[in-house]
Amino acid sequence: MPLIDRTEVSIRRVHAVINPASGGVGPGAADELSALFAELGLEHRVSEPAPGELEATVRAAVDAAPDLMVVLGGDGTARLVAEACGPLGPLVAPLSGGTMNKLGRALYGPGPWREALFGALTAGEARWMPGGEVDGHAFYCRAVLGAPALLAKAREAVRARKLAIARRRVLIAYRRAFVTRLRYEFNGSEIGSGMVVGLICPTVSRALDEDEGALEAVVLDPPNTRAGVRLALHNLLGDWREDPDVTVRPCIRGRAWARDPIPAMLDGEFFRLGRRVEARFRAHAFRALAPRPDDSAATQA
Repeated sequence: MPLIDRTEVSIRRVHAVINPASGGVGPGAADELSALFAELGLEHRVSEPAPGELEATVRAAVDAAPDLMVVLGGDGTARLVAEACGPLGPLVAPLSGGTMNKLGRALYGPGPWREALFGALTAGEARWMPGGEVDGHAFYCRAVLGAPALLAKAREAVRARKLAIARRRVLIAYRRAFVTRLRYEFNGSEIGSGMVVGLICPTVSRALDEDEGALEAVVLDPPNTRAGVRLALHNLLGDWREDPDVTVRPCIRGRAWARDPIPAMLDGEFFRLGRRVEARFRAHAFRALAPRPDDSAATQA
């Protein structure tokens, strides 16, 4: 299938889901969305679920089969909606309303979400979006396998303002990082080991083109604390791909295994997987409502 879906896009019914827990959603977002949909004459519903109700709200919204699901939240919220829609469900517009927003920025650029949505609704088209899958769990930006994924739990504690718990979780992740190793296999041949295995979708990768047809597989293997600090500095001040303890290659299908259950972070959300996990690239994971390529100011991050 081509990257651009040339079938006619007809949008009449829209359901927007706002995650108020995301870092970039300001007050009044629900009213702004409703006003924009009304201005364009669209039948619409806007949901702003309370904590703990997000997944159920998304499932109910997708089951109602709108033409478009609009998401205002972070990459984790976009992941949840895109996975629920899949390749056969409604179009998805993942707007930037969180802290990272890699998917939203890749599609719509760094501008305000209202301008991005208005442009997509008035002059957008359906675009197939690639993704990845780890043990049946989808991701559309990146997956991190290994002890550093435990930092996602620390971030959750920070959001809940439980700083003592956050500090303890950071220490746990740090201590486990140098004692827990993953074995991996990419594309049925290459076998090795490392501290962290990362899988990055071509939409947000700086090493692969969007039509590459593979994930960017990254293995981080600092041998000691000093090397780990150097890697962290590369991440902050430059491109960590240039670090000698980082290995990068394309991956269509792979697997990883360890002695203990493998912690994972998929688009910023924490998962605890089994001791053996399978991963694969998905060329047509869902359809996004996106600006036409000539009009897009999107930049990869």
